Amino acid sequence: MREVAIVAFAQSDQVRHSDEQSEVEMLMPVLHQVKEQTGLNASDIGFTCSGSSDYLAGRAFSFTMTLDGVGAWPPISESHVEMDGAWAMYEAWVKLLTGEADTALVYSYGKSSPGSVRDVLTRQLDPYYVAPLWPDAVALAALQAQALIDSGETDEPALAGIAARSRESAADNPHALLRSSVPQGDYVVQPLRKGDCPPISDGAVAVVLAAGDKARELCARPAWIRGMDHRIEAHSLGVRDLTDSPSTRLAAERAGAFERPVDTAELHAPFTSQEVVLRKALKLGDDVNVNPSGGALAANTVMAAGLLRIGEAAARIHRGESDRALAHATSGPCLQQNLVAVLEGDAQ
Repeated sequence: MREVAIVAFAQSDQVRHSDEQSEVEMLMPVLHQVKEQTGLNASDIGFTCSGSSDYLAGRAFSFTMTLDGVGAWPPISESHVEMDGAWAMYEAWVKLLTGEADTALVYSYGKSSPGSVRDVLTRQLDPYYVAPLWPDAVALAALQAQALIDSGETDEPALAGIAARSRESAADNPHALLRSSVPQGDYVVQPLRKGDCPPISDGAVAVVLAAGDKARELCARPAWIRGMDHRIEAHSLGVRDLTDSPSTRLAAERAGAFERPVDTAELHAPFTSQEVVLRKALKLGDDVNVNPSGGALAANTVMAAGLLRIGEAAARIHRGESDRALAHATSGPCLQQNLVAVLEGDAQ
């Protein structure tokens, strides 16, 4: 199989409000950064793919305006997914594997601050039986957390420990929104307190992929994608065991995550209880460095947080801080859709 690697990664500061910036203004500096890292011009990039949501922007085909940030000339081969940018990266990876391109630019962005994300995300639910009840994302995550507590797999102090560890890890991440431990606070929806929930965040992220020798030319230590796969659970929450994530486990198996141990794992777990589920599904021991960037509990830009996890894992390989890393992205209620990527660096 053709070798493909992440050779550049950049992100904006993940902020609580970005009222003074449009999506294009937020995205352009990030696109310039990844091009500067690789020395590539727009004409050198064989494929461009983006991930975003029209529901957040409040307008149809909103992604077309961000193409202004990419550049209107020369003409480009371009695609878009109405998903987190991690799924856009999957499409670009497949494009490079087929040999149709040697390089790819992948980016995603989200502005969650203008509206109520808790309400917007109800549009993901079954339109006949669940959505009319208006259970928001926090309420559904609380159902999952309560199931974990009832099964004896965790408790509220353990969840508070996950929150504190994640945000303290973000102290070294200048782009994170929350960079220190915060009080757990009152219940948002029992048993989840404010500290168990992600912050509302706006931001943008971009990566560049390259194949084979081209990747070695563009990056001193490429983060080779050894495998990537994504799977989905049943749409109906009532037929799922919310204390487990079979789709994550299967995606990890197909991506080769269980072939050799990983030293780093960037998990897209917006709620503390979801890290418990993912650790079990991915068979992660205490020796694995989980979310050294702070994860989604430090900054959770909807439609970009998953690609951020992949980018953060790749950056650690670029810097020589990791040799084999796992990155995870999720979408939908209670870890409904899950993507797993396994990244490796050349021997040092």
